[in-house]
Amino acid sequence: MASVLVVEDDQFVRSALIRHLTEAAHTVRSVGTALEALREVAHFSFDVVILDLGLPDLDGAEALKMLRGITDVPVIIATARDDETEIVRLLNDGADDYLTKPFSVEHLSARMAAVLRRSRATGDTPPSPVIRVGGLSIDPLRRQAELDGARLDLTRREFDLLAFLAGRPGVVVARKELLAEVWQQSYGDDQTIDVHLSWLRRKLGETAARPRYLHTLRGVGVKLEPPSLEPPR
Repeated sequence: MASVLVVEDDQFVRSALIRHLTEAAHTVRSVGTALEALREVAHFSFDVVILDLGLPDLDGAEALKMLRGITDVPVIIATARDDETEIVRLLNDGADDYLTKPFSVEHLSARMAAVLRRSRATGDTPPSPVIRVGGLSIDPLRRQAELDGARLDLTRREFDLLAFLAGRPGVVVARKELLAEVWQQSYGDDQTIDVHLSWLRRKLGETAARPRYLHTLRGVGVKLEPPSLEPPR
């Protein structure tokens, strides 16, 4: 079972979440403000944080950025906002998943299970040798990646995605497989993959129009391979 921090200012919603999670045998702490959430994360260890965006002291999106500054704990956003731009921004800022209110307890349980499977799997796998593809160097044990000797500042999900693709250089990986292996989900939205690929490309110094390492084959999948040698100018 998991240790969960619920960050929700609506007392009715908060009580319902606490009741459901406790009945599912999780250990639950709860707060109603962003600053309280930051203090909790700084002093206690959690397996997952459920973060509401409409907090009274600080917008949840800003709280997410501050959380990412001190911890890589998985964060599931609970929001009434369904704007696509907002959702993309939250994923870019480090959210592991999101739920649009209202949502069922079954839906929350499924999303939590997927996030927790992925988080715990990183601690269960045996140490792996450093992966090298072109100028990329990826150390799964230390969870560090470098490009041409420079350290890459990657989120947990970006690292998982890069390491998975780099472990299969030149192999086209279907989106369904990425969801299953990287996100630990049997279903999902392609937008989630696209967002993380876009952000990863920026950190690799490339774009979808001018790829170096990451190549998307429309309707097929994604592959990572060393960049081709550019002809002399």
